[in-house]
Amino acid sequence: MTTQVSFYFSKNGPGTGVASRQHRQESFEQAPMYVAVMTYLGFGIVTLFGYFRDFLRAVGIEKCHLAQEREEQKDFVPLYQDFENFYTRNLYMRVRDNWNRPVCSLPGPVFDLMERVSDDYNWTFRLTGKTIHNAINMGSYNYLGFAENNTDFLKTVADKLCQYGVGVCSTRQEIGNLGIHEELEQLVASFLRVESSMIFGMGFATNSMNIPALVGKGCLILSDEVNHTSLILGARLSGATIRVFKHNNMHSLEKMLSEAVCSGQPRTHRPWKKILIMVEGIYSMEGSVVRLPEIIALKKKYKAYLYLDEAHSIGAVGQTGRGVTELFNVNPADVDVMMGTFTKSFGAAGGYIAGKKELVDYLRSHSHSAVYASAMSPPVTEQIIRAMKCIMGNNGSTEGIRRIRQLAENTRYFRARLKEMGFIIYGNDDSPVVPILLYMPGKVVAFAREMLERKIGVVVVGFPATPISEARARFCLSAAHTRAMLNQVLHHLNEVGDGLCLKFSRLKYSSCPDLHEETDSELGS
Repeated sequence: MTTQVSFYFSKNGPGTGVASRQHRQESFEQAPMYVAVMTYLGFGIVTLFGYFRDFLRAVGIEKCHLAQEREEQKDFVPLYQDFENFYTRNLYMRVRDNWNRPVCSLPGPVFDLMERVSDDYNWTFRLTGKTIHNAINMGSYNYLGFAENNTDFLKTVADKLCQYGVGVCSTRQEIGNLGIHEELEQLVASFLRVESSMIFGMGFATNSMNIPALVGKGCLILSDEVNHTSLILGARLSGATIRVFKHNNMHSLEKMLSEAVCSGQPRTHRPWKKILIMVEGIYSMEGSVVRLPEIIALKKKYKAYLYLDEAHSIGAVGQTGRGVTELFNVNPADVDVMMGTFTKSFGAAGGYIAGKKELVDYLRSHSHSAVYASAMSPPVTEQIIRAMKCIMGNNGSTEGIRRIRQLAENTRYFRARLKEMGFIIYGNDDSPVVPILLYMPGKVVAFAREMLERKIGVVVVGFPATPISEARARFCLSAAHTRAMLNQVLHHLNEVGDGLCLKFSRLKYSSCPDLHEETDSELGS
């Protein structure tokens, strides 16, 4: 009987060593054909109704709540493109009660939500004054549970708040460079085992404002097709040529590298000034882990540079939380640019760039985010320092390692149980990002509302953030989740999955997550 391992090899090509063993734990099961048909049919129906409602608005039967151009501005360049807003106006607006819910507590393993209702089909909302207490939080990126309000843990943060205040009110190149900023940079470099690092006040800007400083016209960026928007924006702002390779597909990447080296730039055929490969450690929508050893091998073979975004992987994977370089046991020096954020595993805000000292020194004077942005808030800086010291064990405790191990245990347990129930989930067994495929637009809405009724907060994602046929719910595991919390969530997921017919998987799994086989129907397809 053909196993799932060979299925993945046939899709992405064989690997060797650690890379092969790690990659074979990833799952990207395809939905049955009828699910895809019903998904497209569902979007077709709501699109037709959308055009019908637009007709009713045009003849004045239905009121239009969206901003519109004034009559005296009809000859101006339009601010509001009617067709571009079609999706927002007719599809998203009907279901937007599932997003942007107001939270009124700490976003820990449980949180409180402010109840709201709409009297005009989600065009506007009003608060009822009631609170949904102690909903289980399965959506926040609080991987190690450092988004907490334990007064003993936060004493140093409170002290720094009293000492420095909340804001710096200056860039670091002027009078906003504090001693704790430099302390954090040294700590980050030590944690990542690289020469130097630089911190920034915003994680998104760490990508979008630093990539243009590294590459420009005459350079080539090879970007994974599911890279984060911040990477895409940074690449576009740089002016470099961008080519996209298939997700985690080494054959696709090597083909592009080979063509780039052999053919050079279009028309002139001059060699590219730089070739930069951009990937993520853990992909935030897929839950998959980068095939780092193989990418490093290709990078060396074709003399390219590697930019690694570890926003979701730093702190969350690896025996001591040092990310995918530790997970695959590769030398951090083989990664030219190491990027990460403090907004997830560290329960804070901001991001970092790390690598060789020459790289960091260059960015200090050429990065827009370094030159023009306000320096990181002092209490936020101290929060990162205390979390990182806890992970490294520099505070004399083993709490950090305990949290890393607890996250890994929660991740494997939750993923294994979902597979046993029959859900299609994406990603790597080590990834705390767990997407459950829902597919059909109606089921996405019903799932989110039903889970909130059961006091479980979830994040649902659809087009255009995902392919139109792959809408999903994204669960984020945390070390702060207890086994009782996870069992409660799994119990309700099982009931909701049965009630909404969401268990599309055709694979059969045993109680042991590493032992599973395809069904005969799967083999036949």
